[in-house]
Amino acid sequence: MITVVKIGGHVLDDEKMFSRFCADFAALPGPKALVHGGSTMAGTALKALGVKSVKIEGRRVTDSATLQVVTMVYAGWYNKHIVATLQGLGCNAIGLSGCDASCVTAEIRAPRTLSDGKTVVDYGFVGDVKPESFDTAFIHAMLDRGLVPVFSAINHNGRGQLLNTNADTMAGCLAASLGARLLCCFEQKGVLGNPSEPDTVIPKVDEAMFAELKASAVVGAGMLPKLENAFAALRAGATEVYIKSASELLIEAGTKVVL
Repeated sequence: MITVVKIGGHVLDDEKMFSRFCADFAALPGPKALVHGGSTMAGTALKALGVKSVKIEGRRVTDSATLQVVTMVYAGWYNKHIVATLQGLGCNAIGLSGCDASCVTAEIRAPRTLSDGKTVVDYGFVGDVKPESFDTAFIHAMLDRGLVPVFSAINHNGRGQLLNTNADTMAGCLAASLGARLLCCFEQKGVLGNPSEPDTVIPKVDEAMFAELKASAVVGAGMLPKLENAFAALRAGATEVYIKSASELLIEAGTKVVL
């Protein structure tokens, strides 16, 4: 079975956590692919350059200046740092953005009504993907050759425009397109019943429980897209989804998301 791993949060910016994660990912058996975020460094770079950073319901609004910065950070430093680290561990990684070999084609997001049912937001140069957005034949060809794709969440529309995609969405759609299992890894141990208590991991979340967690504000803006995309991935063809700690990649742990 193919495994798609999404890595994000503060793991990429903590050298100790990052090194351990890369070693565990390199040891993960079977064909695999990695999708990474990088919003912490992107936020720092945007601030340093005087570009206002805006996130709404956990998703970044991307104007032209923001697009330039996040492309440099995601498809540049983070992607190549991850690939170089994995190569040093004997994992034959290859770094990709969607425009490389046109392996992922996105469409610019139309203005969207938020969960309050009233507020309409134009997210700018944000690209939405679906499972069919991926060139699965190309990805399978890489996997068959023993390559490990490492995807940044920078994609394109096939008409010359780069687009910024939410990395959780990207990972979910990739897993669905490949019929793979999805492991969403970050610094927490899973979905927490009490956000201030790291050991209150909820072992299993279904859609009814998710609705309750949202209504009671237990799930914050950062977790919303993770769970939304987890359910979407399962409905579209992913075999199973876990939200878990990057330090527990190789063991059965975290929160299993089920329909």
